This record gives sequence, C-alpha cells and structure tokens, in this order.
Amino acid sequence: MRDLTELHSWHDDWTGIRAVVLGLGVTGFAAADTLVELGAHVTVVAERGDEERERILAVLDVDVLVVDAGQVPAPLAEAELVISSPGLPPTHPWLVGAAERGQTVWGDVELAWRVRDKVEAAEWLLVTGTNGKTTTTQLAAHMLQAGGLRVAPVGNIGTPVLDAVRDPAGFDVLVVELSSFQLHALGRVSPHSAVCLNLDDDHLDWHGGADAYRAAKAKVYRDARVAAIYNVADPATMAMVEEADVVEGCRAIGFGLGMPGLSELGIVEGILADRAFLDERRSQALEIATLEDLEVAGLASPHMAQNVLAAAALARAVGVEPGAIRDAIRSFRLDAHRTQLVGEVDGVRFVDDSKATNPHAANGSLAAFEPVVWIVGGLLKGVDVAPLVERHAGRLRAAVVIGVDRAPVVAAFARHAPGIPVVEVDEPDTGDVMRMAVTAALAHAIGGDTVLLAPAAASMDQFQDYADRGRRFQEAVRDQRS
Repeated sequence: MRDLTELHSWHDDWTGIRAVVLGLGVTGFAAADTLVELGAHVTVVAERGDEERERILAVLDVDVLVVDAGQVPAPLAEAELVISSPGLPPTHPWLVGAAERGQTVWGDVELAWRVRDKVEAAEWLLVTGTNGKTTTTQLAAHMLQAGGLRVAPVGNIGTPVLDAVRDPAGFDVLVVELSSFQLHALGRVSPHSAVCLNLDDDHLDWHGGADAYRAAKAKVYRDARVAAIYNVADPATMAMVEEADVVEGCRAIGFGLGMPGLSELGIVEGILADRAFLDERRSQALEIATLEDLEVAGLASPHMAQNVLAAAALARAVGVEPGAIRDAIRSFRLDAHRTQLVGEVDGVRFVDDSKATNPHAANGSLAAFEPVVWIVGGLLKGVDVAPLVERHAGRLRAAVVIGVDRAPVVAAFARHAPGIPVVEVDEPDTGDVMRMAVTAALAHAIGGDTVLLAPAAASMDQFQDYADRGRRFQEAVRDQRS
C-alpha cells in the first residue's frame, strides 16, 4: 500500500490510487470528480443514491455502490484512500472499519489543502463557531472583494472547497466555512488566519459529548500563521487560542462589542474600531464603520455586529483597507431566514430566523427583540433549551412550541417561566404546522410585539431544511396579511 502522506501537491503522482469516497452528496461528488482528474481509480460508496450524480460519475468511469451501512463492499475493504463525507459520524461502521484496517482516511478539506496548487495556491481563512459561520464567511468574502482581491466563500457554506481549488481562474483568498463535522477530520491545514466565533453545545449526539465538540472546533486554530481571532466575550474561544499550536509569529486578535483593548477590534461611541492591525495600536485606532452603517445593512443586532467585527478582523489580517471594509458593510445584505423581517400584521412584526438551529443562535435573536412571542422547537440534537428559556423569560409574551421534541421545551417553560402562556402545536401534517403556529402566535401578540421564529432546533423532523421551515413561516404570515 502506497504512503499517501507524501502527497502534498496537485502535481505529485496520484495515478492509480485505489480511492473510495463515502457519500454521494455535494462534497462526495466533488471529491470523486477531483480524484478522477488526479488519475486515481475511484469508487463511491453511499447509503442513498442520486440519479443525476450517478449518471455523471458513470461517464467518468466511477462505480457507485449504494449499500447499507453494515455492508463492506470489496472496493472499500481494499481501498488505499478513503474520503469521508462530513456527515458521517466517527462511529459509522465504514469509518470504524477503515480505522481497523489501517486505511488512510481524509475529509474533503484535507484533500483540497493537499491539491490547492493546481492553478495557484490561494490563502485560506477559516471560519467556524456554533452560530454565525455563514454570515461571517459571506461578510469576509464581500470585504475582501471590495479590497480588490479574487475571493470565494466555500466549504460548509455550500460550495465545496475542492471545486474552488480546481477553478481555472484561480483565487487570491478562499474563505472556508467549516462545520464541526469537517473540523473533526480536518487533518493538517495551515491557514493564513482563523476564527472561532463562539462556542455552545451543539451536535453533541454526533460528537459524543461537549468535550469532543469543543476539541473539534479548536482545530480551526491549529497551524494558523498570521492571526488567531477570538471572541473576547466567549472565554472558550480565548482558551482555544491560548492552547492552540500555531505557527511562530501568529497573533491573537480579539473582537467584541465593547471598547477594544490592544490587538482587538471593538466599538467606541458608535464606531467600529481597529486597534489590532496598525503600528500605533498602543495609542491609536482606525475607524472601520459606524453603527449607522450596520443599521442600513440589517447588521445592528449584537450578534450580527460581532459577526461584522470578526469578518473585519479576517479582512484586516489580509491587508484590506478600512475604507473598503466600510463600503462592503454598507452594500452587504443578509441571506433569507437570518433575522429577516417578513412583515407586519396589526402592529405586530414577524421575524424569520429559521437559521437559528441551536440555542446559541436563538439566544442572539431573542436578545435583539422585546416583547417577543417565540415560535420554538424542532429536533433538539441532544441540547438543553432550559437555560435559554430561563435567560429570556422576562422578554417573552408567549411561546408557541412546534416539533417532535416538544416535551423538554414545554417542561423548560413550566420550570423557568411558569407565567408565560405556552401553546403546543401537535399537528402531524407538516403542511399545516407553521400556519397553526403563526395563528397561535398572533392570537397572543399585541401591537408593538415581535413574533420571532427562532426555533433553537434543527428542522428535519417536520421540514426539508431550515430554509423550507422559513419559507412556510413567511407564507403563513402572508396569509394572515391577505
């Protein structure tokens, strides 16, 4: 079996490597396509098929085997290299078996890092965190583009990093959003700079506990070369930086909503200020933007302002000037389903934050509005919503609980907010869930209130994904307005 650890370039000899890609999703397809182009012999093993992708891979002479998790087809048993899908937990039989056989197992991100020099080796900026990853990734890419750099937001945001490194146009910088799943299998990557935005319990069932989840997130800083960026309001991220094995000379850079200390970005009298990336940082600061600029872009809530500061720190680390960052903030617009104002009915505002798929994300949304009728619930993924209920009980008018995991949510209200009216939507027809939730919320709201969809839970119990959940919420609001 060949020693694959010596393969560090697109231009190394990958010919004939027996490779198996686990999974037929977006990243699996990109990995298979890449390995074929490198000259490897590729098989895809998946639990679910995809007719269109299978048809394309057949043209590339890639075999696709759709089998149960308990089966080990011959190509997998004999593989020299296994590329794992980000969604497969480390306890999955295929990965356990690969480890027992001593096979080399990489994630798609490690493969991309090794072959990043096909066109030209772009700098990598890594972004992770329990909440805010996608917005921060988009913001940072927008700022870098405004600074005149060729940039692409990639990774967990939707575009596989393997597609970006093979783009014939090439890029100066890749802003790589990484989930905890991708970080678990990160391998050896040495980014220009990296940030963990925040840390709270999430995906504990996948990782097997909070310590394993934290350990995965902490990998984002490993071997960072220029800046390890942390949230001054989140001690866990600061500890990660302190413990990280970074390249000598890498600086710790903080961001927060208060007055910035030395080597930090923060806010002073309504001005976003940089005291990190200037020679006179002991006595001076650079103005990046104002809170008015954030208001125009819909980024003025505390958690969104933190995302802006984190993105600005990444952009400044690469050398983007403050003026370009300010212009980028002014022209930036949030994606749908991220604290999106949907409309107003009888003086009651409806806000869609369906992207708040965990308590940490919902916490940011709840802190931005008052009084709130809160639509909450779904698939809890092993996390506890009780602290969130306790923290925000004072700003709640009522709660409408949806999803399969309603019982622990209702129990949390009974214990921590017994005076708050709670309505359960016990509706098996997923098409009616959101219509009934919006109707119940409006019945409890009064003029000046905000009905907030911030579920603090995943959506797959009743909806296709968080976007489907948000769309159905918006449709239900429109029905109330008509």
